[in-house]
Amino acid sequence: MLASSPRVVPPTLRRDGDREAGILSGDHLPAERTTLVQIEQLAARTPAVSVNELLKGFYPSPRFGQVSFASYRPDPKQPSQAAAVQALEGFAGNVAPSDGGGLFRKLFGKKDSSRAGIYLDGGFGVGKTHLLASLWHAAPGPKAFGTFVEYTNLVGALSFRKTVDALSSYKLVCIDEFELDDPGDTVLMSRLMRELADAGVKLAATSNTLPGSLGDGRFAAVDFQREIQVLADQFDVIRIDGEDFRHRGLPAAPAPLKNSELSSHMKAEFDGKTVAQDEFSTLIHHLAGVHPSRYRQLIDGIDGVVWRNVETITEQAVALRFVVLADRLYDKDVPILASGVPFDKLFTEEMMAGGYMKKYFRAVSRLTALAREGQNHEPS
Repeated sequence: MLASSPRVVPPTLRRDGDREAGILSGDHLPAERTTLVQIEQLAARTPAVSVNELLKGFYPSPRFGQVSFASYRPDPKQPSQAAAVQALEGFAGNVAPSDGGGLFRKLFGKKDSSRAGIYLDGGFGVGKTHLLASLWHAAPGPKAFGTFVEYTNLVGALSFRKTVDALSSYKLVCIDEFELDDPGDTVLMSRLMRELADAGVKLAATSNTLPGSLGDGRFAAVDFQREIQVLADQFDVIRIDGEDFRHRGLPAAPAPLKNSELSSHMKAEFDGKTVAQDEFSTLIHHLAGVHPSRYRQLIDGIDGVVWRNVETITEQAVALRFVVLADRLYDKDVPILASGVPFDKLFTEEMMAGGYMKKYFRAVSRLTALAREGQNHEPS
């Protein structure tokens, strides 16, 4: 998906403890066993993505590449989850087949009286993305699957009218992590979905709303009442209750490693793989110069990330950019090794209690899951 190869620091052979990018060698391991880890830096990558590549990228991430309704595990204590599966299976059956059913069906077939869209509303970690991707897999094409920010970036790259023209021929458009936290983007997406619905496109979305404005996350915001009403006219809203599945029965998040422990854990976890190792403050600074629409390409080819000296993020704009990176890492299931503050201290208390709290809780949840994966193998 890269228009050009990312710029990286040339690899060089190095000994344990050196800070330059390159090859991590097992100089002190037995002669018959050598550990090689290819080291790169995200802060040295500047990916460029063409418009055509943006259009071709609207499909579920590898993490959700094989999911289905059957693979979703509803919590028996939360009946709304099983009800959501049933509703989505029915919705998938209403997505028109690729041939549109022929002229006879158009003239004499039973008219579809269902709404154009279905909206999954619920907390983080209850499986909304899993269900949305399952719908995408079950429905006929052409179809598109992307996050809210990916669609707004597509409009910015193509223009609004060309985006409508490109997507109007699709049978289904899935929008993950719908964000009602920016008036301009809310108006833009409201208009986009209205025009797609008028063109006969089925719509499906998951919510990521401002708790301070939307209360329980349903369509009820005074600040966005006009836009929300347009959206509400297109969607049937399905509430999905439940606890974060990433924490069901799992141990507490692993404690951050010491800087002196990172190399040994890297050898154990990423033998023969490519790792992006960055000083956390340097990475944060670099992200400001890379548009979030390119974060997926920023981590292309990376099997794991190692962050030195993670620190609490205190600026809102920086924090929101980092949430996007966390989402892209989770999409690709990229394990994390880190030193510094634990991930539950990544954002300030004010942020975790503020208007964007759902974004930050989701990011902490996902980063914690990836940190567990990063410490699956203990150094020998």
